[in-house]
Amino acid sequence: MSDQNAQLSASLEDYLEAIFRIVSKKSAARGRDIAKALGVRAASVTGALRLLAERKLIHYAPYEVITLTPEGRKEAEKIIQKHEVLKGFFTTLLGLDEDMAEEGACRLEHGLAQPIMERLLAFTEFVQACPRCGEDWRSQFLDRCTARSKPPCAECLTGCQERLRRAATEVKDAVPQPLTEIQPGVKCVVKSIKNRRTVARRLIEMGVQRGTLVEIKRVAPLGDPIAVKVRGYHLSLRLEEAKSIEVVPA
Repeated sequence: MSDQNAQLSASLEDYLEAIFRIVSKKSAARGRDIAKALGVRAASVTGALRLLAERKLIHYAPYEVITLTPEGRKEAEKIIQKHEVLKGFFTTLLGLDEDMAEEGACRLEHGLAQPIMERLLAFTEFVQACPRCGEDWRSQFLDRCTARSKPPCAECLTGCQERLRRAATEVKDAVPQPLTEIQPGVKCVVKSIKNRRTVARRLIEMGVQRGTLVEIKRVAPLGDPIAVKVRGYHLSLRLEEAKSIEVVPA
């Protein structure tokens, strides 16, 4: 990312994110679409579009449709990843409702450095995938937030020990299976990536590698493509790619 683009204001990031979401649905955006998405006047949109075009993040000309440049798409994806990671952290771990999590993510996504986002993401994945954490750990935390009382540590630890024994057995007995066999809504951990080198390289570039937490979001009627959530990104995997990913339950 260039120094110029690193200085994008929170407002311009909001515009870039809105354009990305509109383009993802309609292939191109218009000024009125952006104004509606952001709740601003059409006159306000023009100035922002000119600034984004000057930075070579969008293709823009008056009265024509707006599309993202390759650099603009990369920047928008980074912004959206921050939003998704924060929102996921607030809902999945902190137990906040969707509306509050959405508002918090919108406020914080512009101000946190990428290393902080990476740590938040790693922590979220760790809690979701590690047998020492999981839903019981989260429930204890949420109970603590609500009751404001001292957690029953001895009882909790006894339960954790038993759960860890069960988890160790399940992990040992778990047989990796292709991602195509996993149902929507299920989270799993990548065990290995097989198939041709070109496929494996593309998956790794998208953040899919051994140990990555993957959530199946949606499967097309004929099984191709498969929509997944990985590291805050929503990705569309081809059937061939999904078959090459072997996973075990999270």
